[in-house]
Amino acid sequence: MFDIHREEIEWGGRTLVLETGKIARQADGAVLATYGDTTVLAAVVAAKEPKPGIDFLPLTVHYQEKYYAAGKIPGGYFKREGRPTEKETLVSRLIDRPIRPLFVSGFRCDTQVIATVLSHDLENDPDVVAMVASSAALTLSGAPFMGPIGAARVGYIDGEYVLNPMLDQLEQSSLDLVVAGTGDAVLMVESEAQELPEDVMLGAVMHGHKGFQPVIDAIIRLAERAAKEPRDIAVADNSEIEAKVSEIGAKGLADAYKIAAKTERQDAVAAVKEQVMAALAPADAAEGGNGEVYDKQKVADAFKKLEKKIVRGSIIETGHRIDGRDLKTVRPILAEVGILPRAHGSALFTRGETQALVVATLGTGEDEQFIDALSGTYKERFLLHYNFPPYSVGETGRMGGAGRREIGHGKLAWRAIHPMLPEPTEFPYTLRAVSEITESNGSSSMATVCGTSLALMDAGVPLKRPVAGIAMGLILEEDGKYAVLSDILGDEDHLGDMDFKVAGTDQGITSLQMDIKIAGITEEIMQIALEQAQGGRMHILGEMSKALNTARPELGEHAPRIEVITIPVDKIREVIGSGGKVIREIVEKTGAKINVEDDGTIKVASADGKAIKAALDWIKSIVAEPEVGAIYRGKVVKVVDFGAFVNFFGPRDGLVHISQLSKGRPEKVTDVVKEGDEVYVKLVGLDDRGKVRLSMKVVDQETGEEDDAGQAA
Repeated sequence: MFDIHREEIEWGGRTLVLETGKIARQADGAVLATYGDTTVLAAVVAAKEPKPGIDFLPLTVHYQEKYYAAGKIPGGYFKREGRPTEKETLVSRLIDRPIRPLFVSGFRCDTQVIATVLSHDLENDPDVVAMVASSAALTLSGAPFMGPIGAARVGYIDGEYVLNPMLDQLEQSSLDLVVAGTGDAVLMVESEAQELPEDVMLGAVMHGHKGFQPVIDAIIRLAERAAKEPRDIAVADNSEIEAKVSEIGAKGLADAYKIAAKTERQDAVAAVKEQVMAALAPADAAEGGNGEVYDKQKVADAFKKLEKKIVRGSIIETGHRIDGRDLKTVRPILAEVGILPRAHGSALFTRGETQALVVATLGTGEDEQFIDALSGTYKERFLLHYNFPPYSVGETGRMGGAGRREIGHGKLAWRAIHPMLPEPTEFPYTLRAVSEITESNGSSSMATVCGTSLALMDAGVPLKRPVAGIAMGLILEEDGKYAVLSDILGDEDHLGDMDFKVAGTDQGITSLQMDIKIAGITEEIMQIALEQAQGGRMHILGEMSKALNTARPELGEHAPRIEVITIPVDKIREVIGSGGKVIREIVEKTGAKINVEDDGTIKVASADGKAIKAALDWIKSIVAEPEVGAIYRGKVVKVVDFGAFVNFFGPRDGLVHISQLSKGRPEKVTDVVKEGDEVYVKLVGLDDRGKVRLSMKVVDQETGEEDDAGQAA
């Protein structure tokens, strides 16, 4: 029934198995990849006919985690997996980025990759396994995919690179880097690092590239036995159209790309395109337009190709870019902080025509986000949300929830800032930063990094060091000539070959992301890009320091204050009370927010310092033990024939025997006290049964001071 083909290799200390022919046989390509006990099924289908009216590859990648993979049932009311989680969205992008450049140019058939996590051993992250499975499935599918690619994770522990570290090892690693590429070059990098130097980061990339070569070889061996026949892709000869487009529009385009301002440049380019379309694909063609008429899509494709040729050629030949800068100069920067009066922290970061308004908000433990993941549920105290409204590029558009781009850019900035956050014990706040991109012309994610760093410091968050980011570009021609560009514009991103984003401090790199639009780049080019990015990052940090270079010493007046105490674990029940009765009463009476952790850590928060003090005093009175010999002020709660019971320490009551009420023994207890009286008592000691013994006669009831005369009596 099944025609099963299988490849098995030892990789990074575990066994990697690639199998095809048994599951999902109606897909164009399907591979079951198992690494350790983590298993991912990747299935690929590509439509037989191209999608009409589009000028791009309609590729979609879906990575999905099934809770049964870890023996779990989804939380919440609906016991079914719902909309993609942040992790699923990020891994979908992780798979998409290195495979997209490897499809044959001009392929326009709907293509879908679905990677499903079927088993998770809680040791090996499924993301790299999904990338390998997807690469193998594409290679077998017959689609025009110029792969395969390999992928690997690299850690850096005790000065040594670790290939595919397990999840528990990553906790000790100063680097979490995922790299993907072909046998010859690197295509994609995604990472978070603890201020590592450029040479260590480059070494990690190359270690990963070398490390996944056995995976590529295994996929090739599998494909030699199981791959479908490759599709025939007819490459149209559009040289005649391209020549005519160049003849009509080359000079106008060259002049348009000399205009520095983005909006004016776009208007000029649009005018040239309109002229070309009117000449070669007129709207009245059906009614007998003048001259030969060509397909509109082909003319548009040729125009885009001419744009690319003019911009790239000018940069290579002259060393000057669209806006007149040289290759290394960063656009003018203006950093401002404290611009919103009610926000806890705010910053406006403007770099050329890219601008990010970032707002920081401080919260309590109640504001932490619960993340329900395959590896278990955990709480996240740092949230960074990135928004890209259409007006930022002068357009109209749909407004809705965050898309893949917003989630990806936000996570990149999160990775850059996260290593520099203070420890929760030092700064016990939940942190949320929101980046509103108000203008965009190149690298709004790196503007978000800079703005977030400033906004958090403006809110009083003691970052270890400020963080800045810069986006690098690349023009690489077929003859080997290339130019590395610092702080790229949007047009340079679209028409270039690389988007290389580096974020970090003056001490080292905290995040590195790279996407290549060609078949990959060499170690030499990456080294030059890293060195050039370091110079740009230092310049940006200098400009940011003009606004703020360290955290403000005090929190903003509208930010909550948090005090932290630790109580014995066996006292937690007393603080919370039966059904939460005690802690609710404390919150209601003081107005403070209280968060109790399982380890006995209690966080008390309020914008009012008096409320915090009242709540802390209350909690301390519950958990503290009274001291023998100390004097307390209490209230008489019950009178009996042989004495009075006084509530003197939190919920604790003690007996003042009739002989200890006053210097001379009274005939009746009520001659001295009655219920509700407030009195001073001294804790004399505990009897054999642990009962509290109190005395009033040794304390001056007026002053609360110990009375020597009473002691003598």
